[in-house]
Amino acid sequence: MTVETSLLRWIILLPLVGVALCTLGSARGSRALARVAAPLVVLIAFGVSLAAVAQLWGQPAGAALVDRVYTWIGAGPLQIDVSLRVDALTSVMILIVTGVGFLIHVYSLGYMHDDADEARFFAYLNLFMASMLILVLGDSLPLLFVGWEGVGLCSYLLIGFWYTNPEYADAGRKAFVANRVGDAAFLVGMFLLFWSMVDAGKPSLAFTDVNAMATELAQRSPAVVSAIGFLLLIGATGKSAQIPLYVWLPDAMAGPTPVSALIHAATMVTAGVYMIARLSPLYVQAPDVLDAIVWIGALTSFFAATIAVVQRDLKKILAYSTISQLGYMFVGLGAGAFSAGILHVMTHAFFKALLFLGAGSVMHAMAGELDVYRMGALKKKMPVTRATFLIGTMAIAGVPMFSGFFSKDLILEAAFASGHTAAWALGVVTAGLTAFYMFRAYFLTFEGESRVDHEVEHHLHESPPTMTVPLMILAVLSIFGGSVGLPHGVLWGDAFGHYLEPSLGHLAHEHHIADSTMWLLIAIATGVGFAGIFAAWALYLRSFGAADGIAERFRGVYRLLWNKYWVDELYDAIVLTPFALLANVCWKVIDNVFVEGLVNGSAAMVRGVGGAFRMLQTGNVQNYALATLVGAIGLLLVYVNG
Repeated sequence: MTVETSLLRWIILLPLVGVALCTLGSARGSRALARVAAPLVVLIAFGVSLAAVAQLWGQPAGAALVDRVYTWIGAGPLQIDVSLRVDALTSVMILIVTGVGFLIHVYSLGYMHDDADEARFFAYLNLFMASMLILVLGDSLPLLFVGWEGVGLCSYLLIGFWYTNPEYADAGRKAFVANRVGDAAFLVGMFLLFWSMVDAGKPSLAFTDVNAMATELAQRSPAVVSAIGFLLLIGATGKSAQIPLYVWLPDAMAGPTPVSALIHAATMVTAGVYMIARLSPLYVQAPDVLDAIVWIGALTSFFAATIAVVQRDLKKILAYSTISQLGYMFVGLGAGAFSAGILHVMTHAFFKALLFLGAGSVMHAMAGELDVYRMGALKKKMPVTRATFLIGTMAIAGVPMFSGFFSKDLILEAAFASGHTAAWALGVVTAGLTAFYMFRAYFLTFEGESRVDHEVEHHLHESPPTMTVPLMILAVLSIFGGSVGLPHGVLWGDAFGHYLEPSLGHLAHEHHIADSTMWLLIAIATGVGFAGIFAAWALYLRSFGAADGIAERFRGVYRLLWNKYWVDELYDAIVLTPFALLANVCWKVIDNVFVEGLVNGSAAMVRGVGGAFRMLQTGNVQNYALATLVGAIGLLLVYVNG
């Protein structure tokens, strides 16, 4: 059942109005206009989103709101409308994007207060919001791709916001290029999907049509459906920073901290997860692709967690934790627990936004310092930041009753129940590593003895209310946000999963485990998490410096993790260097010799011919008389001989 409405377009148009107002303010050198307009339009968009969701809740289960704006593409049998859709899945995403996005905008008022380009920053931030909303509201794959490319553009603009710093500009380019690789595969997958839909007599790329035809497409050609799934998955690994295209995300820390929070929590990195969930009826027809999703997620999650264990930069620790947590989401999707994956998207948006904004609050007080070994005892001067950061740390560590506990355990349960026991074991180990490195970051930053530079220590202070109030709101959400997904048989159970059920695909054979097994799995994962917390306390609080001895004893392993497995160097060696050499050869041989030779040779020939003909027009009367005489004699000779 669909309900026609014209409400949904305003959710996108409002941030675009903000872009225009912020651009006007930037052109006029007025920061005040941007400071008012940018958060206000997002707040109103959040209100409109709430109204749309309330309208949806008034409809029968499985209903959707549809806003058909205009016909975008009409080519023969293909017709693609700019049509927006809100169903159960979309309703969750728009509330996350606009709600968390608004809190990040408010926080930015304090964080970017002294930046001369504040208006430009808010223009980019609003454009980022509009792009992500196009992505999640779009009712067809091409419209989703418009938003998909939009968030890619905005990530480039915001990561490289301080572009006068070459390192920051390079980070923006790296994000842009890495995502272009995934996007190329995405486009090929979309074209292949359209060809398959045409072959099946349904030339459409609307999600409702694709998902309705999924079973028939698989019956016609399972191999083609698998190829489509793999190609779209490559695009998802780019946007959601999974192996092998995760390398851009750690460098994305070059942008202002609110940007890190927006990218990591509420927008860009969740795009790949959302796309797979949106097309979940198609993916359940490709079990080999689902298996690949599980293993990509499990390996990425563990891989990134091991790197985070030794990092000293607070934002880099959080960046690798994002990659790891996205891996959990992929495990949930691949195991067929699509609702659990989306629940983790929601809980992660709360606690990861909280953690990044908390890190920004620390930077604000520490004059930009990010090395956790140069912090310590900040709880005395920053009690609100410390308390909220601790809540976020407990949520991501999976401490019982905090939001991350519920979504993480639903994913691990699904992995075990679906027969991916090795992936489950890897996920449990990753849970322990997550608890360890996050509490390591917390202890080194807020507890123990102060290692802060004396000049900086005198200026330590709590952040202003524009920064601390969003922290407190996110802290509350990080505590209670996951309670909509309780274990089976507890109170309302997985109410979140039941709500999303009509919007998602379902495996032909649902996986179930006994309640006793479920509680055992929860106990194992929770126990491993507490072991990680204890290890962090023992090494970084009770006996500070003990970790240095372990690092020295296992120097080879430490160097491997510290250098991030030399993956960036590997990319340089096998991709960038050969590409640069090829480009150099093309420039010197093809461009300089052939292209320029052809162009310059043609010009020289024309110049030579023109020069020869130019001699006929000398302007000398005697030359003209001589030419006339020679011509007359020639004509006379022809006449006589003829």
